[in-house]
Formats: sequence, structure tokens, C-alpha cells
Amino acid sequence: MKKVITYGTYDLFHFGHQRLLERAKALGDYLIVGVTADGFDRARGKINVQQSLMERMEAVKATGIADEVIVEEYEGQKIDDIMRYGVDIFAIGSDWMGYFDYLNEYCQVVYLERTAGVSSSDLRSEKREVRLGLVGESLYLNKFVNESHYVNGVKIVGLCTSPSLSSGFSDALKSLPYVTDDYDSLLPQVDAIYLISKPADHYLQIKKALEMGKHILCDPPIALSVSEWQELNDLAKEKNLILMDAIRTAYSTAYYRMLLLVKSGRIGTVMSVDSSCTSLRDNDLTSEELNEKWNSLCTWGPNAMLPIFQLLGTQYTQKCITSHIEDESIMYDNFTKIAFVYPHAVASIKVGKGVKTEGELVISGTTGYIYVPAPWWKTEYFEIRREDPTQNKRYFYQLDGEGIRYELVSFLKAIQDGKNYSYIDDRVSKAFVEVIEDYYNKKDLVKI
Repeated sequence: MKKVITYGTYDLFHFGHQRLLERAKALGDYLIVGVTADGFDRARGKINVQQSLMERMEAVKATGIADEVIVEEYEGQKIDDIMRYGVDIFAIGSDWMGYFDYLNEYCQVVYLERTAGVSSSDLRSEKREVRLGLVGESLYLNKFVNESHYVNGVKIVGLCTSPSLSSGFSDALKSLPYVTDDYDSLLPQVDAIYLISKPADHYLQIKKALEMGKHILCDPPIALSVSEWQELNDLAKEKNLILMDAIRTAYSTAYYRMLLLVKSGRIGTVMSVDSSCTSLRDNDLTSEELNEKWNSLCTWGPNAMLPIFQLLGTQYTQKCITSHIEDESIMYDNFTKIAFVYPHAVASIKVGKGVKTEGELVISGTTGYIYVPAPWWKTEYFEIRREDPTQNKRYFYQLDGEGIRYELVSFLKAIQDGKNYSYIDDRVSKAFVEVIEDYYNKKDLVKI
């Protein structure tokens, strides 16, 4: 019996997939089809797969062409499978021509012509084409534009920015089809907005966009008061629009897996969470220049508070905000430390744009602790550490594009399905705003 094996993602199974499987089956007597696991697809850069592994496997089985369907989970598995199943022929689409020639050492390699004009990428793009506008002056927009190229179904068509504050923008940003300093004129050109503007501007910008039927991805805080936050979220729900916080850390594989390990009890009961996020980029600015910048708490606070609220919840019993305030007229802090007290745990953050410290995350539990090295908010690595160091374990996960592309995929899927897929739920989003509002109102605040 001649065995044939082939592999694929088989997302949104279509006629081209079926024809490829039929050609592969015709090469022998027994066809094995490997369907790539979600994690393996991510590692290979296929980030906006629409269907789950189970759905994709069922679609392959439903054709009746495959004699056996297996899961591809790791790099190098093809060689293992060929040896394990006694495969005679490895078949793959001709778009991979030459790539798998190394497998000739183990079996015959055959490249099959693909069906012209049909691809899952095209289907995804047709289904989810979204015209996206960018708003803000942050050089982070350069990264955002670059990462958007990895995501099917999004087209960045415009930019609203202040010309005097955008000198470091890339040619890709400056050459977008629609570049303006007038927010009102950008809105009719787009379906959705990514906001990385001054937090004081968020409320009015978001409200105006929602009233015009635009979806919003916003660097938190969404607003500077809980009442404004609630109004905006109610308006988004009323109009069936997506309003999401944009913290790319939440979409980092390492960060998300770390949360799951902690919640599964791998370090026992969590007693303390301590995170730090600092930089020195706003030193030596004038008061007028500071007024155009985000303060430390708005810049870094949501990032630093994210693991605290996701692990301990938002129902803390006490907090103390200690800040070094550079300019009290605009409440510009160059360093802030916040201590949170929970019924059975404590937590703290340190944020700064004029003070530097180790940007690490430490989660302390009753049977061990998790250490995430600086900069923890874009880590690929963390450790579970024990009393006995021989029991320590390290975890490594590839981080592509600092999580931006995965965040964008979730935003687009939410728009498509009309369901919020944010990794940051409403309670956490609201808690960010509550802390920041208390800071501006000088509640629980100690100045140093």
C-alpha cells in the first residue's frame, strides 16, 4: 500500500483545498492529512485564521478524501510523521516549490498545482475588509503600520496628526491616501479608528466617532472619568459598535500563558503582584511641551495595572497613590507608585517618565513565584521559581510584532462578528479609568 501525506491549515475550507486533497489522494492508496494546530500557525505567522482546529479538522474529514487526519503541532514533525507512518510520498502545493526538497531523503516529494483564483487569504480579506484611520502623534504608529501588513482584511487609509509633532513618522505613514490634521474630515473616510492621542482628547474623539458609526481601538485610558467611560461604552453597545482598549501586552503569547498558569494554581494562592514600567523619554521638557505629552500614569499606568486587575480582580479595598508631580497645573507626574490592598493580597505598580527602574513583573504565591524580566510588557520569556531552585521552570514563547498584529486581528474579528473579543474586559478597562480619575481628583494621593 502506497501512503501519501500532506499538510495545511484548511481555514475556510474551499474548492481549492478539496482539489488539492483529491490530487494528493490520486498519488497513492492511503492519504494522511496533517492539520496545523492554532499555536503552530501562530508561530509560522498565520495569525488571523478564522476557524478553530476542531472546525478545520472536521471540514477535512467531511470531504471523505482523507483516510486519516492528524494534528501538526511542532517544527520538524513532518520528518517524524513520515518515519512513524511509513509514508511513501509527501505532497504539498506548488507555492512551496523547492521548500520541502530536504524531505527527499525520507520519501518522494511531489509539488501539486494549486487551483487558480481561490485562497483562504482572499476569502478572509473579502469578508473583513476594514478601512482604518490612525489618530495621534506617537511614533508608535510607525510600528502599527508595519504590523498591519501581516493582517488580512485591514487597509490603513488615513492619518490625523499634528504636523508639528510628526517629524519622526515613516514614509509609509506620510504617504497614506488621506493625511490631515482635521479629525472631522478623517472620519467619513474610514470604518474604524485607532486612537493614540492625548487622553484628555479621548472622550470627545471617541464619542464623535461612535456617533458616526465608527469602531474604536483606543490606547487606554478610554476616558478620564468613570462617567465618561460608561457613557461611551453604553453608546457603543447601543449602536452595535466595537470599543476596545489597545494594550498589546494582553495579546502576547508569553503573557497570556503566564496568566493561565497562575490561575491554574501553579504557584499556589497569589499573595502579591508587583509591576514596573518606566522610561526617561520626557526629561528636560518645558511646561508647554509637557502639556502635549501623556503623563506617566496615563502612559504606563494601564500596562502596569493590567496583571494586577486580571489576577486579583478590580475590587481592592484600599489604594495609596504616591506621585512626584512635575507640573501640578496639568497633573504631569514624572513618577508614581500605587499600592493596592485586597482582602487577601497586595499589589503595587511603579510608573515613570522621568525616573528609571527595573521594568520587571513579580507574582508571589504560596508555593512559588513568577518572575518576568524587563521589559516584562513585551517579554518572550518568564520563570516559575521555587524554594528548591532545581524545581524552577522556564517558559519561552515567540513574540511577533510585540503583540500588535494579534491585537489587530481580535479587533477585526470583533467588527466582523459583532462581538467584543478584547483580552481586556470591561471591568479592567473601567478600573484603569477609576484609578486615573482619582489621581486627577487628588483622591488617595500623596505628593512627594
